Amino acid sequence: MKILLHERATEVVPGTTLFQLRQQVKPDADILIYNGAIASADLPLREGDAVHLIRRGEAPSAADMESLLVARHTPGVHERVRQGVVGIAGLGGLGSTIAVALARTGVGKLVLADFDVVEPSNLNRQQYTIAQIGMYKAEALTEVLGQINPYVQLDARIVKLDETNLLDIFGSVQVMIEAFDTPAAKAMIVKTFRKHRPDIPLITASGLAGYGSSNQIRTRRVLGNLYLVGDEETAARPGMGLMAPRVGIAASHQANAALRLLLGLEVEED
Repeated sequence: MKILLHERATEVVPGTTLFQLRQQVKPDADILIYNGAIASADLPLREGDAVHLIRRGEAPSAADMESLLVARHTPGVHERVRQGVVGIAGLGGLGSTIAVALARTGVGKLVLADFDVVEPSNLNRQQYTIAQIGMYKAEALTEVLGQINPYVQLDARIVKLDETNLLDIFGSVQVMIEAFDTPAAKAMIVKTFRKHRPDIPLITASGLAGYGSSNQIRTRRVLGNLYLVGDEETAARPGMGLMAPRVGIAASHQANAALRLLLGLEVEED
């Protein structure tokens, strides 16, 4: 009889119960998930049942994490994602949220760079915690991502990016994402990649402040391998600050565009 154990097809003896399976596989499991619900009583297992045996607070093994992602993404999709290398320049509201999304997706390697530290004002939209205030964002985000998916390879740099070091750090990525705060920094990365590495897709963002309609934020191809996310006009100003929902929407657009590019798909423009 076959069941799904940790999302993997597993042969068990007919008549085996849930508690017997725990004793055989993971005696120290204190949470038993049976077909999506916590089970507190012993149950007979049937063909096709899905079981997870969890020890509270324990991280899944690399093999278990791989099985979980394969099951959610399908094998062919996950294999391409797992081989992906994505660069993120700037680890604020956009960059930290993009990194979390791509780590959860199982992208194989993330190259991250930022010179800033976590400040209290960052907590309204960035993926950091009160306990991380004062830490360099590159270090804090490494900590966050390690709690989400410890098997994603991270190359996190504490560095101020400019024309002299940008390509040394990100020259080997398959997809590049711009997540800077200032127009000058945004212009610098676009100019550098367009001039020296036009073969690497670059996903930028502009116009995501405030609380306007979600549907105003869109992804479009600007020129060649350059993509732009946002409404292209709503800049941060008094009364129109950067807020978690709209920043998160734009970040998810950028992350999804990167995913589509890794899968060899066109980035939608509407």
